[in-house]
Amino acid sequence: MAVRPPDKNRVYSTVSGRICPDCGQPAASCMCARKPNKPQGDGIVRVRREVKGRGGKTVSTISGILLEENELRELASQLKHRFGTGGSVKDGIVEIQGNHVDSLIAELIKMGFTVKKSGG
Repeated sequence: MAVRPPDKNRVYSTVSGRICPDCGQPAASCMCARKPNKPQGDGIVRVRREVKGRGGKTVSTISGILLEENELRELASQLKHRFGTGGSVKDGIVEIQGNHVDSLIAELIKMGFTVKKSGG
């Protein structure tokens, strides 16, 4: 039986099941899906103050940090401990409760990030 070159339009085979549309390999042995999702961005960390949609509560948000999810959670934990406040990580954005924009900028610069104040 001759081996055919991968067909980019084929997404299923009765022999091997699902086919990856990117590499043409069976989905079980596809390396495309196993690539780690590296965060995207320009390398500039942006810190801003937000109030809208939070019931009048002020939150400082940090976006653009090029770290993996677990490293981002660790950074958020360090910042929450440093400022004695609560916070969370949602969709790659660190939220710190309260208006700590200027202090966060100074702290992130000390950690070696390139930081800009965003918003008003």
